[in-house]
Amino acid sequence: MKNRSNLYLILLGLVVALGSCTKERSSTTGWQYNNSGNGGFEKPPFFEQETGPGLVLIEGGRFTMGKTEQDIYYDWNNVERTVTVSSFYMDETEVKNIDYREYLYWLKRVFGADYPEVYKKALPDTLGWRSRLAYNEPYVEYYLRHPAYADYPVVNVSWLQASDYAAWRTDRVNELILIREGLFEHNPNQFNEDNFNTRAYLNGQYESGKRVDGLIDLDPNKETRNVRVEDGILLPEYRLPTEAEWEYAALGLIGNTFGELVIERKFYPWNGHGVRNADDKYLGQMLANFKRGRGDNMGVAGQLNDNAEITAPVYSYWPNDYGLYNMAGNVSEWVMDVYRPMTAQDADDFRPFRGNVFKTLVRDEEGYIAEKDSLGKLKYREVNPEDDNLNNRRNYKRADVINYEDGDLESSRLYGDPIGFEEADKQGGAMYQFGKTTLISDRARVYKGGSWNDRAYWMTPGTRRFLTEDQSSPYIGFRCAMIRVGSPVGLVY
Repeated sequence: MKNRSNLYLILLGLVVALGSCTKERSSTTGWQYNNSGNGGFEKPPFFEQETGPGLVLIEGGRFTMGKTEQDIYYDWNNVERTVTVSSFYMDETEVKNIDYREYLYWLKRVFGADYPEVYKKALPDTLGWRSRLAYNEPYVEYYLRHPAYADYPVVNVSWLQASDYAAWRTDRVNELILIREGLFEHNPNQFNEDNFNTRAYLNGQYESGKRVDGLIDLDPNKETRNVRVEDGILLPEYRLPTEAEWEYAALGLIGNTFGELVIERKFYPWNGHGVRNADDKYLGQMLANFKRGRGDNMGVAGQLNDNAEITAPVYSYWPNDYGLYNMAGNVSEWVMDVYRPMTAQDADDFRPFRGNVFKTLVRDEEGYIAEKDSLGKLKYREVNPEDDNLNNRRNYKRADVINYEDGDLESSRLYGDPIGFEEADKQGGAMYQFGKTTLISDRARVYKGGSWNDRAYWMTPGTRRFLTEDQSSPYIGFRCAMIRVGSPVGLVY
């Protein structure tokens, strides 16, 4: 995290001190900004989005998403198409065991006494290491908690658990920013619902831990205020990357372009079609952690091919051209998307994603935001036609659009028979009958890339698999992402 050393507050103080002396005016009304005598509308100083801890900027662009290898399974679920991905931030490495243990410790400290289920819900399923015909008990006992594995990727975490971790990380990072800016005290005694939550704070629902009343408010009828989104101080939310973002970042085509020409097609996150380093200095060394063949997880003693029988430390091997480590091998990784075989044909070609469920804040009868829940979070509900006037919208008509054009009434063989569709939907889905003819459902989430237990085929970024969102595996980990606001390249232009 870049330490701006209260730069924002200093600049804002200068703006207030100058008051009516500032010459910047609205280009449409002529009224001065940042002038309490004019009502106090603020144009805050802003230079650049701060890079959050652990993140790397991924400059966006167009690329050919989909398979680069032969589709040997004949799933036809990753047909090539050209899409555009906006610039975003992504974790340099997978989330480590030490990172996840920090999360577990915080949950136990804050919620353990009265809400122990919160801590238990977040625990990785370490029993996932067990196999009927293998001795993996040491990993059950030691992999998550022993310091020898602290810098190894956390595994046996479900999609739901990974998403919860990302939300928690957002709040801890933004809390530290407010402390750094002199607005909050260090408060290690947060307890139950009295814990810092970014959304609650931005909506005036969190006041504990304040060091000062807030920023100076230029509204002549007020003295101070909380930090707002418009100030640009707090970071956007950490989250899982979309499938398109992950695949784009894994390919790292920024190192393969001359002008707008991609001069070499990539199979993997590195150049060439092989899995060994072609550089004279490192000739023959494995470029990733994967399973070379049946029964061969690491090679021969004295010359281990990838130096890892299971996972490897997150900074192992060479990063790709974006500076991202282990975008092939080590562990497969969760992404945000709900799985559908035909997503390639259905999704938009700009920021493609399937999995939207549109929500809004819960409000009381007078329109005020409802009180926080017992864990200190704001309450959300799905939008609906009656309360949110969706009938007049053209871009969506309902909250849950996961099934749009692939599983909804319009795309079903029962189109024209809504009663039959509704009946079939109750029994597992009119389009995807989960547990009967398929394992695809609205709870099936995509995971990308190969793992320590996969052959090289799965390390090509275009491959895709899925697992139910509440399940986990010793082969699946995750890393977080964050949107990039403003210019896609920063202060270059």
